[in-house]
This record gives sequence, structure tokens and C-alpha cells, in this order.
Amino acid sequence: MNTPIYNAAMEYSCSDPVPFHMPGHKLGAGLPGGFASNIPLLDLTEIPGTDNLHNASGVILKAQQLAAQAFGADETFFLVNGSTCGIHAIISTVCSEGDKLIVSRDCHKSVLNAMILFGVRPVYMGLEFDRLCGISTAVIPERVEEALRLHPDASGVLITRPNYYGVCSDIEAIASIVHSYGRILAVDEAHGAHLAFAPCLPICAMEAGADICVQSAHKTLPALTQGAYLHVKGGRIDRDRLRFNLGLLQTSSPSYVIMSSLDVAREIMHTGAPHLMEGVADNVGRLHGLINELEGMAFITEDMLEYGKKDPTRIVINMRNLGKTGFETGEILRDSYNIQVEMADFYNIVCIATVSDRWEHYERLYCALKDMNYKFKDLPALADTNITEIIIPPKKMEPAEVMCKKTVRVGLHEAAGKVCACAVTPYPPGVPVICPGEVFVGEAVEYIYNILDSGGIVNGLSEKYEVSVVK
Repeated sequence: MNTPIYNAAMEYSCSDPVPFHMPGHKLGAGLPGGFASNIPLLDLTEIPGTDNLHNASGVILKAQQLAAQAFGADETFFLVNGSTCGIHAIISTVCSEGDKLIVSRDCHKSVLNAMILFGVRPVYMGLEFDRLCGISTAVIPERVEEALRLHPDASGVLITRPNYYGVCSDIEAIASIVHSYGRILAVDEAHGAHLAFAPCLPICAMEAGADICVQSAHKTLPALTQGAYLHVKGGRIDRDRLRFNLGLLQTSSPSYVIMSSLDVAREIMHTGAPHLMEGVADNVGRLHGLINELEGMAFITEDMLEYGKKDPTRIVINMRNLGKTGFETGEILRDSYNIQVEMADFYNIVCIATVSDRWEHYERLYCALKDMNYKFKDLPALADTNITEIIIPPKKMEPAEVMCKKTVRVGLHEAAGKVCACAVTPYPPGVPVICPGEVFVGEAVEYIYNILDSGGIVNGLSEKYEVSVVK
């Protein structure tokens, strides 16, 4: 058939890949038998008996109440437009136009987009950085307190936790500080929907004192893409305003297929916890032991990090001593071993492990890495020239202001000193290097070129490496 998307998806899925990437159902392996064949039967609309997401009073309300119980929330809302929609709903509920919002600089581009849409002024906080592993780790409570002290008029604080590498900031301490200033703590817990289901995992945001959080069920649970939860706890959130904003932002034709998968994922995890997640942690621990025997690779664990707790189910392997970048490693795994990782950077590969993975997946990954370790054992270790902390460039104007300005495209090599009119974002992880309204600085330009030269992908650039700047 002349159906490019369908053909490509089927070709990949039928090639017997090892999918260490989202969605967490892993090509349907984690979903109940028959779910896939029932998808056309689940694709319904608001008819008697199926309820209405935007005015839930029947089965959808019941499903959301069951989710709230499972995740330790007072109230849970199903999202069919992904965590992006939840982030937009949170920011438009917590902030009014012109308000400040304190955010960690590793925020996803959806946070930036929401601040542009709703005229919110960002106050960025830096993160701790681990030079040994070459990754950003956590937002420490002291940075949060400093930001609130300097900006007591901010409406709230939004933290990304865990980050793409599975590192978790101390939300309990941060919540205490934020609430002592009478402000709201929101958490982008997109990568942490599984944290509520086993004591061996870092504490989840709802239990740790967050007022509101969003979770991408499709990342770490057996749910379909775009399926997410929005959880609320306590009395600091205006829930009527939140409901209005969700109705404004979500599609008026919500997918019953996605909602059904959210319902099913909650049931699988809730009834199987903590056995299921402890099983994932055990499998990752076994893989860790095997990887430790390979001289060219290092399995990143919590005891290697100075700051933050590490999700033991998130697989992060540092390749620096192998002499291959993470970008190169990911490409070799895909092309030579049919193993697809979730993300790669200069020095690391990141794999998402969920309850849907079989030990066979971990074993194939180990065998491939063992083979690579032998093939490239004589290569020199990578230099540390690309170990770069997250840069916070100077801000010339607010992100929302840029949308009203005339822009022009210039070559990336000419961008230094100019005001960015777009988000320049390596993807994944989707964390902008330069945000609209910020000034291109030389070290940021160099960093972007290094990503491109190493095989990474950067959104916000044309094929000719041109960027949009304020005219």
C-alpha cells in the first residue's frame, strides 16, 4: 500500500526489535491479550454509557477516582493530549498573564511553550552537574530558596523530576520551602508515573508534598502514546479554574482508546504493585552487574552522583571509556543489533525499562554491548571537551514578547549576540539550549555545533543550520 507512515511503523514493529524506548507497553507486550484487536471496538464517542471527559459523571469519573487512589492524589484527571496538555493546564491555572514562574532550566519545551502562550515570565534555576557522568542531576533546595527570596512575587515553582536520566530532586525539602513562602509547587513527573508503585523507588511527587503534577503514563507504564495523568493534592490549586483550562486545552473529541489504556495501565500497576516494579528493578540490577564487567562502559548508579536520588529502573550507561559517543553507540545498536535506545548524548545512552520488558531484552542489550566492548577495546577514551553544564544565556526580552517581533533567519555561525526567536532544542530530551528572548552566546553556539557534529538532532534549526532571530 502507498501508506508511508503505516508501512514504516509496521516494518519496524515486525522486525523483532528490542524497544528500550517509550511507549511503555513495548509494542503491546505489556497490554492485556486482545487489547490490540479490540482497538476499533474501543474507538467510541460520547454516547449513553460512555460518559464525557469534559463533564465526567459516570465511568470516566470512576476511572479517574480509581487512579487518584492508586497514585495517592485527591483528584486525578485523564489527559489524551499527553503531558504537554497537562503542563499547559498547570501553568495557565497557577499563573496569570505577566506572572513570574520559577522553573528548573531542564524544563521540557512544553513548559516554555506554555509560558509563551499565557504570557508568563520565566525565572530559571540552574542545576547541579556531574562531570564524571556528563549529566545534569538535581535542583537543590538551596537554589529554590534563593530564587524565592529574589522573586517573592513568583506564583509558584515548577520542577522537572525525575529528569531523563532518572535523577530525582529532593521534592520533600523543596515542597517545604515553597510552601513556607506561600507558593505552589508543581512537578513535571512525566518520567515518573511508575514511582508510586514500589518502596524501592524514589518517593513520588504526590507523596512528597507537591500540589499538582503531571505524569506521562505512556513513558513508563503500559499505556498508549498521549495517555497521561494530572494529579492534584491539597487545597492550593483552584480546581474549577483547572477544569476550565483542561476543557479549553484538550481536544473536544477525546480518544476512548487512550482513556481505556490509562484505565488498564492503572489497574495493571495497582494490582501488581510492588511486585511488578521490584521485578523491573531486579532485572536492571542484574544488567548492572553484567555491564560492570565491561571495562569500556559504566552503568550510572546513585552512588556515583553527588546530588539527587536515582531511579533504579532507568538504564543510563556511560560510554566514554569505550571511545564511542552515546550518539554513535545508539546508532550501532540500532543498525547492527536491532536495539533501539530511548536517548543518547555525547557520553551516554538511556534506555527505558518497564514492566513490559522481558529478561530476553536485557540479555540482548548486554550481549550487544559486550560485543561492542570487544570490537572497540583499543580505541582511546573520549576527551571531556563536550562535558558542558546547562547554560542559562542572558535574557533580552520575555518569551511572549518575541512572538510579536519581526524575525529573520541567519546562519548559526552568525547568531552570537542576536536575540533568539525560537527554541533551539536537542531532541530528545527536549530541553532548550536557547529559549525565545535569550541572547545567543558563543559557548551555546559551540555546544549546538558539537551536538550536530556528534550525530545529535537539534530542533529549531533549518537544514542549512539557520536559526530565527529577532530582526
